[in-house]
Amino acid sequence: MRGGSVEMTSPAQQRRAVEPDPALDDLVRRAQLGELPAFNSIVLRYQDAVYSLVLRMLSQREAAEDVTQEAFVSAWRHIGTFRGGSFRSWLFTIAANRARDELRKGGRRPTTSLDAARDDPNRADLDPPDDGPSPEGAVEQAEMRAALESALAELPDDWREVIVLSDIHGMDYAEIAGATGVALGTVKSRLSRARSRLREVVLASRELTDAAQRSSDRR
Repeated sequence: MRGGSVEMTSPAQQRRAVEPDPALDDLVRRAQLGELPAFNSIVLRYQDAVYSLVLRMLSQREAAEDVTQEAFVSAWRHIGTFRGGSFRSWLFTIAANRARDELRKGGRRPTTSLDAARDDPNRADLDPPDDGPSPEGAVEQAEMRAALESALAELPDDWREVIVLSDIHGMDYAEIAGATGVALGTVKSRLSRARSRLREVVLASRELTDAAQRSSDRR
């Protein structure tokens, strides 16, 4: 999770978000013509990212699985309304809307740690690539990850949504505004407040502070 002042995603992330993808464009075109196999290929491309987004918004595995499925069903039914631009943003907008509906329907705060989902061998996509840390480093990474996820889960729903879209999924302000349906200035304000709150929680976290200190001592 990044700290510091409010900032756009990196230029590299923004380029990746807008780079032409002829293969995806072809899949979308064919899906719009009613070819289910083409849409299934789209699902395979995005199911892990959509699930990750929804899980971090809801922090409940079963609900995230249901909402992810509902999001793709909705995308299939409405794919004819996609008129170009970033397909990923269009799909994430559907998923985020479904997740918000689930939060409103349940009237609840997230209660389940993402660590439970990460223990599922079929959900390895939720972890960053494994660069082969030492056993001590792996323990410290796990401690820091748990503290960060706990802090993330404590954020207000609307703050958590924008920071997940920005800092985890690399969406820029305009994409987040489109996905959340709020003004650009509101996105910036929520993201700034969310990052500030995370910094406060992280600094107050004994587990995270101790892990960071051990890592520094070994250098």
